[in-house]
Amino acid sequence: MAYSLGLTLYNLANRRAVASVDNWPARPAGPLVWLHAPGPESLSQITGLARRLEEDHGLNILLTSDTPPNLRHSGILLQPSPPDNPAEARRMLDHWKPDLIAFAEGELRPAVLYEAHERRIPSVLIDARAPCIMRGREGWWPGLMRGLLGAFDAVLTVDSPAARAFRRAGADGKAVRVTGRMETPSAVPRCAEAERAALASLLATRPVWFASGLPEAEEAAVIAAHREAMKLAHRLLLILSPQDPARIPPLVTQMEQDEGWVVAVRNREEEPEPDVQVYIAEPGVEFGLWYRLASISYMGGGMTAGPAGGITHDPMEAAALGSAILHGPHAGAYGVTLGRLASAQATSLVRDAADLSSGLAELLSPDRSARLAQAAWSVESDGAEATDKVIKVICGLIKGVA
Repeated sequence: MAYSLGLTLYNLANRRAVASVDNWPARPAGPLVWLHAPGPESLSQITGLARRLEEDHGLNILLTSDTPPNLRHSGILLQPSPPDNPAEARRMLDHWKPDLIAFAEGELRPAVLYEAHERRIPSVLIDARAPCIMRGREGWWPGLMRGLLGAFDAVLTVDSPAARAFRRAGADGKAVRVTGRMETPSAVPRCAEAERAALASLLATRPVWFASGLPEAEEAAVIAAHREAMKLAHRLLLILSPQDPARIPPLVTQMEQDEGWVVAVRNREEEPEPDVQVYIAEPGVEFGLWYRLASISYMGGGMTAGPAGGITHDPMEAAALGSAILHGPHAGAYGVTLGRLASAQATSLVRDAADLSSGLAELLSPDRSARLAQAAWSVESDGAEATDKVIKVICGLIKGVA
């Protein structure tokens, strides 16, 4: 890679004070991979990749990001994104001595990439979507992007349009390949198999749907949907987990008195006997059990706007366990995940109480709910396959320089 005029201008324009390394831990022995997530859009995928590389392949991982990851793992080193200037790039590489650098999304950090190329450290773009100079550093840097992209050992893109964009911007055509979007890791919620088997036997062939993390503002919509759905499937059971445990007693009273329903409560050690129409579960626990028992799941919070609104539980957990997903328009922290599921027509969007009633009624058809669940499971499994491809490339490059 030529030390282009663009790189010279970039470095002159972006001189920064050198950050202190006094609080950096010592570099661990053995191969080390530097993973960088530029923004929250890729952080969960990179976090999942970090776990896989550390746990399955014994690699040391340095993970940098401007967004602190929700990760506590003794084998993964966390650090804020470093300044991108020649002095800091040399300091980073001198200290960590990475055996490979993998940056996500397509954001380029010119100073560190040039220094890594000079040291012959392999570099990879992963989950690559569009090429760009790092955020806040855009400008006129002649030849810089083309020179940087041409030095990558592999450019692993999310789809064919992204691959074309990287080739046009200067990446070596032989280095570019479509691997797909990496998985958004959602540790599949566990459950006690003996408990699942006992409840499945008790429920027998009853249809079941689950309202997870339900805020008070959406209780009336779920109750109305259940009321209408029981006209179509009189044996239908609703498992309801409220956001607030204090809502359990008033919910029991309301549904018993106003609706005339038979209600059982999990924390009272009651069971969903054949005459029970609503089973109230504790907030935030045993979701792995309920997703396995319910063919349909409504992700609570999605119909609530504002700071208090938004889905509060990962819909990919339901997808991984074969439950068809209903959700509102307010994704909360799960916009990327829902976007992937929606693009595969793997969820049913409901905007209000009427939509929830009609959406639930539609999914009571086993064929329709099975199609949605299969599409959602395919999204989850395709992401895992993409992550496997990325891991294969990373491990192959490390072995090549070991």
